[in-house]
Amino acid sequence: MVERVNPKRRYDSPRRREQAATTRLEILEAAQRLFERDGYAATTMAAIAAEARVALKTVYVAFETKSGVLRALWNLRLREGRGDVPVGQQQRYREVVDEPGPERQLRLNARNSRAGKLRVAALVEVIRSAAPVDPDIEALWTRIGTEYHANQRVIVESLNEKGALRPDLDVERATDILWTLVHPNLWQLLVGERGWTPDQYEKWCGDVACSQLLRSPRATRHGA
Repeated sequence: MVERVNPKRRYDSPRRREQAATTRLEILEAAQRLFERDGYAATTMAAIAAEARVALKTVYVAFETKSGVLRALWNLRLREGRGDVPVGQQQRYREVVDEPGPERQLRLNARNSRAGKLRVAALVEVIRSAAPVDPDIEALWTRIGTEYHANQRVIVESLNEKGALRPDLDVERATDILWTLVHPNLWQLLVGERGWTPDQYEKWCGDVACSQLLRSPRATRHGA
């Protein structure tokens, strides 16, 4: 008896999935080059396909829209290629939250801010400049700010639980201060426009965070 083969059954294999993932990454890397060189508005889906050396249909099937390409690219760079693992669950961030010393917490946070901006600063500028002309990217820009604020709040709440916050600060105000210090806009001003080195930014960010948020010199020395 001859087994019948369903011609409509899709063939799948680990090798095919790997090839698809490789193609997706190549499309995103090509898009990043074009977005950062030419800007979001001037970059077309056809240009992305040509840069990645794939069919235009392949780009549309993978991402649907140009804003979908940029969203996927942001998630890839923000999460350092770790798929669906959000920042709040990544080791570097958990190291900050779980650190017992308040000063060291803030200096590790400054270290993470520096490392993150080195990965995404140019891409952030693409998103920020595209937000006023594309509703999808405007929503992405809003989400970026909201997520930055939420992640910094967790760190401030940890400081507050230790009794390390200055007595004149509540969690909300302290979060606003820390969020401002690590916001991509501030990096762009100091490093992008004023020419600070990443090392200078990291030290300044840690120094200001400690001086503005921590209760006393004794508290800042704890865990230093």
